[in-house]
Amino acid sequence: MMAALAKAISRATKIDVEVETLKVLVIFSGAGLLLSLVAAMIYGQAVTAALF
Repeated sequence: MMAALAKAISRATKIDVEVETLKVLVIFSGAGLLLSLVAAMIYGQAVTAALF
């Protein structure tokens, strides 16, 4: 699946995208999303409590 995704990105952007590079980008993007969601859950409750 990663190889197909890399091939599609390569065709769309005309830039050679390697599968390993794509894997690293997906891992860091997922980690950043997870961290953002955790921060929103923790600090979202504090902001809501401060408004009321």
